Formats: sequence, structure tokens, C-alpha cells
Amino acid sequence: MKREPRIKQLMTPFPYAIERDAGVLDARKMMLEHRIRHLPVMHNHELVGLISDRDIKLMLGPEFDYPSPRELRVDDVMVEDPYVVDLDTTLRTVLKHMADAHIGTALITRSGRLAGIFTATDACRHFARYLEDEFPPPVDGNDAA
Repeated sequence: MKREPRIKQLMTPFPYAIERDAGVLDARKMMLEHRIRHLPVMHNHELVGLISDRDIKLMLGPEFDYPSPRELRVDDVMVEDPYVVDLDTTLRTVLKHMADAHIGTALITRSGRLAGIFTATDACRHFARYLEDEFPPPVDGNDAA
């Protein structure tokens, strides 16, 4: 009998994170450097929020000069109440909540400590793998009738 998958099986473990008092430009640089769009925000080793590239772009506006990006801190831009689940939460629960709440990221914890991150991109990637397993392409590459 199949067991329902848990989020720990599909999350990205040990995500990059940033301190809440870091500069927004530092967060943006980290995201570009690691090719990611979300960063958990920490303060004194505790998870306190989430910042995304979209949050930064919305705060800075189209001109990237008001307010001054050099003055902004991560805690000026971050979401303070991100979606957080325990790593034993079912994938179904996480996907349903993300869809219902129109959010793209879940932060995964173990005993209250950051353990991973799961994004809409992760969901798409894993669903594509599932479809490949369930419906493999024809061996000869010719699927015309």
C-alpha cells in the first residue's frame, strides 16, 4: 500500500537564509548569486519571516530609487507571517493551502527550526517527474498515429 508523501520528501533542505537586519541589496545579491527567489529571514537563529525577489521589486518600484535601496533592511520588506509547516506534514495539505491562499512558498521546520523550503517551482518539478514516471514517452520517439 502506498503512503501519502510528506513534504520532507520533496522540500529543498538546508535553504539559504538571511538575517532580518541585512540590507535589501544583500538579499537581492544572494538571490541572484544562488539563482533563488525566496529567502527565509532569521533573527537570533529563529525563523521570523520570508523575503522574495517580488517583495523587493514591489518595494523599490520600477525606478529602484525610492525608497533608497541602500537604506532598506530585510525587515522593512519581509513577510512576517509566512506559511510554515512541520516536515511531517502531508504534501496534499501543503499543496492545498498554497493553492487556496495563493502563495508560492512554504517554509519547513523540524522542532521549530528551519529545515527546508518548498516552492511552487518545486511542486511543478516534482509533478513533471511524476507524469514522466506514470506516462513515459514512447521508446521509439514516434507517437504519431
